Amino acid sequence: MKRLVIFAVLVAACKPAESATQSAGKATPGASQQSATPDSAAAEAMLSRADKSRIQGSATAPIWLVEVSDFQCPFCKMWHDSTYETIKKEFVASGQVRMAYVNYPIASHANAVPAATAAMCAAEQDKFWQMHDALFSSQDQWAGLPDASATLESLAQKVGVNVPRWRECVKSGVMQRLIFADRQRGTSSGVNSTPSFFIGDEVIRGAAGAPDFRAAIKKARAKAAASAKP
Repeated sequence: MKRLVIFAVLVAACKPAESATQSAGKATPGASQQSATPDSAAAEAMLSRADKSRIQGSATAPIWLVEVSDFQCPFCKMWHDSTYETIKKEFVASGQVRMAYVNYPIASHANAVPAATAAMCAAEQDKFWQMHDALFSSQDQWAGLPDASATLESLAQKVGVNVPRWRECVKSGVMQRLIFADRQRGTSSGVNSTPSFFIGDEVIRGAAGAPDFRAAIKKARAKAAASAKP
C-alpha cells in the first residue's frame, strides 16, 4: 500500500489511545500454553494460505478495495453490518472490485489481536470471510470478555474449520507475524483510525455508507479506463 490522498474523513471511526502502546507482544488465545512454532517452511506455507484467503473477488477486477480494520472496533462492525454486503454484492460479486482485508488491531481493544488471530488461523483453512462475518456479527458477545478464547473457538467451529488444526495455529502464534506486519503497513500508509478503506488512489475513513463507496469506485474505474487507453 502506498500513501494515498484522503477522500473523506468521518468521525465514525476507532482511534488508538495516545497513551496506548501497540506492542507486538499482545497475547493471543492460549498464549500461556503455546505449542511449538511451525518450522520455517511450514510457517511460510501457513502465512501464504492465510494471506491469499483474505482476498475475495475476480483476479481480473480492475479496482482494489482494501479494508483496514479491527474486529473489536464498534465502527468497523457498524460498517460491516450496514454497508459491507451491499458493496460485496454490487461490486465484488460482479467482478468490478477485488477486496482485501488488512488487520489494524488497536491496543486499547483487549481482544482485537485474539480476534485477528482467530480470523487468520481460519484463513489458513480458506475460511477467512466466513470468520470475518462471524466475528463482526457476534462482536457484542466476545469483545468485553476477559478471556475470549472459548467464544472464538466456538465461532471457528461454526464456520467449519478443522478445530484441532485451527487451535494449533492459534497456540503457535504464527499469525502474529502477519497481523503486526499488516498494522505496520497500515501505519506507513497513513492509517490512524479504523475502519479505513483504500480504493484506487482514494481513501475513505470511518463507517461510510454505500454512496461514498460507489462514488470512489466510479472515480477509480474512470481512472483505470483512462490509463488503459493507448
